[in-house]
Amino acid sequence: MPEGHTIHRAARDQERDLARRPVVVSSPQGRFDAEALVDTDRRAYLARIEAFGKHLFYHFEPGGIVHVHLGLFGRFYRRRSPAPAPRSTTRMRLEGDAMTIDLIGPTACDVVTPGQMLAITARLGPDPLRADAQPRHFYAYVARSKTPIGAILLDQSRICGVGNVYRAEVLHLLGIHPETPGSALEPAQVKAMWRLVVGLLRRGVEEKRIVTTRGLRLGKPRERVSRAESTHVYGRTTCRTCEAEVLTYSLRARTVHYCGVCQPLVEAGGHADRKTPRRSCEPIQPSSARRHA
Repeated sequence: MPEGHTIHRAARDQERDLARRPVVVSSPQGRFDAEALVDTDRRAYLARIEAFGKHLFYHFEPGGIVHVHLGLFGRFYRRRSPAPAPRSTTRMRLEGDAMTIDLIGPTACDVVTPGQMLAITARLGPDPLRADAQPRHFYAYVARSKTPIGAILLDQSRICGVGNVYRAEVLHLLGIHPETPGSALEPAQVKAMWRLVVGLLRRGVEEKRIVTTRGLRLGKPRERVSRAESTHVYGRTTCRTCEAEVLTYSLRARTVHYCGVCQPLVEAGGHADRKTPRRSCEPIQPSSARRHA
């Protein structure tokens, strides 16, 4: 599933290509109510495109809003206009004078009212990429929560836009075990976590990909650098920092990647516990976890 940087980059690029002008709106698949937006010539004025976490909102005038969530399989296709005929599976086509955007396979693509949009965003936590983000809500929840921080970071109602890759990398860079309860973290650690998430997501928007390593010299163009070469633990078998084995287990049905050496679980009293993950987790590599934990 795309993480927040991908959605914000899509909003930025599509605004440049389509916003503040009329566009032709259609639904070749027929599962999207394009008629609710267009006039007699199938055009609608697209005022702006807004990203909020993993959600996109297309604001049309005089008042229609389209809500899009890509989910696991959704994808945008960008082509110069006039574009070839769309696939029959195209949920929404936005055709401008210069560029055409086709949306295929999203989890959601619906015309919503301003009130419905507000209801969607009200369920979300602060978005680190938005100028109006209020991190104090994230700080307050973490401070009182016994939930593992690895689960909190993927809870879109607490902080939105962070996915599995950023979760693994942020915790590794801060040396925090994913099973650490939120309330066990110092306020300075939580603030550092927010700042790191903001910085990495902004970098992802600019580079159009996730890169969490710094000063990386691989002797090849960046576009040829694989994801495993651009991360410390996610998608790797060994930790880039210390070369220990990267461990994985399932936390709330999502695979966690971490280094047992760089990210020991610190028990109350400050002692590092290198045992296997707690019973609430289902180890995917139990033998490795026992050997390195």
